[in-house]
Amino acid sequence: MSSVFNHAIRWDFTDRNPITGPDKGSGVRVSAKRERTPDILEVREMQLLLTALGIREKARVFLDMPTGLRRGGLAGPKWEDFDFRDLHVSVTRSLVEQQVGPVKTEASRKLMPIDEYVARDLLAWYEVTPYKKPSDDVWATDANRAGAKRGKQPVWLNTVMRDHIQPVARRLGINKKMSWHTFRHTFSSILKANGEDVKVVQELLRHATAKMTLDTYTQALSPDKRAAQSKVVGMIRPKPGCTVVVPRVSGDSRVSD
Repeated sequence: MSSVFNHAIRWDFTDRNPITGPDKGSGVRVSAKRERTPDILEVREMQLLLTALGIREKARVFLDMPTGLRRGGLAGPKWEDFDFRDLHVSVTRSLVEQQVGPVKTEASRKLMPIDEYVARDLLAWYEVTPYKKPSDDVWATDANRAGAKRGKQPVWLNTVMRDHIQPVARRLGINKKMSWHTFRHTFSSILKANGEDVKVVQELLRHATAKMTLDTYTQALSPDKRAAQSKVVGMIRPKPGCTVVVPRVSGDSRVSD
């Protein structure tokens, strides 16, 4: 049954495994049915949250929200998946309960654009993490309690949300029900509020199919997707009052040894 629920998490039917519980080893048996759709954050709330989070959590939320990544795709990236010259990420794996599997759909395997400010925060995290090899997990745990798995597996998503994001949100007075799905729902809501083309929204959220009316649209061009994404990033990012330039290197800008 645990494997069945892990499969359901990967396919976005639920966001928790009631067999293993909300945290590793807890074994709490609760209903797998989501009580309600996670609340959507306002633009100002996203700005406050991104300003207050630590460097790792900020990079993770900033990658998650304006890309609409599903939680399995957010948990699993390695540095080799990112191209900081052409500003895109290749989502090739889904990580649920530390088990690697395929992404949900063929659409999920398409290259996903990343905004320049998102790339900046990822590179800032790259500068401080001790795990910089192309094959290293972007969110590799450095906790002593991880033992032999230290540096070899990502930090648990539920742990990051429970210990690092939700407490910050509460201190800021954001008392909404929050999970990793919150950021995907918020991204979708802002895209729609901005009046983006339905095909652009479909592809940014990487839905395999759309309603029959959407099937009449041609494939959205990458500049359209980048423009829609950048508009959202411009709305939610903290305003430092200065111009930020993403470091570029000559030649191949992928992370390398």
